Amino acid sequence: MARHLVLQLASPLIAFGGEAIDNLGVIRDFPALSMVTGLIANALGWDRGQGACHNCLQERLRMGCVLQPGARRIQDFQTAQLGKDDRAWTTWGTPEARAGGAGTYAGPHLRYRDYHADLRAWVVLRLEPAEQAPTLDEVAAALDRPARPLFIGRKPCLPSGRLVAGWVEAADIHGALQAAMALQAGVQPDQDWRAQWPDGEGSQAGDRLLDVCDERNWISGVHGGWRPVREAPLRAVEHNA
Repeated sequence: MARHLVLQLASPLIAFGGEAIDNLGVIRDFPALSMVTGLIANALGWDRGQGACHNCLQERLRMGCVLQPGARRIQDFQTAQLGKDDRAWTTWGTPEARAGGAGTYAGPHLRYRDYHADLRAWVVLRLEPAEQAPTLDEVAAALDRPARPLFIGRKPCLPSGRLVAGWVEAADIHGALQAAMALQAGVQPDQDWRAQWPDGEGSQAGDRLLDVCDERNWISGVHGGWRPVREAPLRAVEHNA
């Protein structure tokens, strides 16, 4: 049995970002391994210059997610006329400058952004090796008292409550997801929640084995890296804490 940290990702709008296509910011059904890595790193106060630390954290991370039913998808149409002197808000407290010539750029910036509306997702995770820094306890402490403001996928997606939702003991990620579900109030015994977890971290009848591209090379800044995962509807089971 291993100790797993349970996170609650909840916000009026959430963006589990996928591969952007031109001016369309798409989303994926489940949070990417790179997104959760970035969330933890931001809480710890790391910056993008610490690419090796990010890569190491991503390699150590074992995580799964289960989605509470009831969310829907929406698309936001955004337009902005930006000039060279405009500044963007950043989570590290320093305004982001824009390069370019005098005056404004030719024409407005038009883009579409997809979001999950009223989504509540439960993520369970552990780190291997467990004793290496940062430890899971240090991660939990940082998420409760983050070095910088946290967001879920995109800067407008601020958490609506505490991220740390507790701890569970389980043999693998699949078992930890079932235990996390059982701890939530109002879950009906016959209600199925969509779940995703790493291959090799448990299985169940009827699950699907898929390959997802959700890793990032934090040194080069390029997304890439495939990993096998399993997906299936998950049903709550009785859990004795």
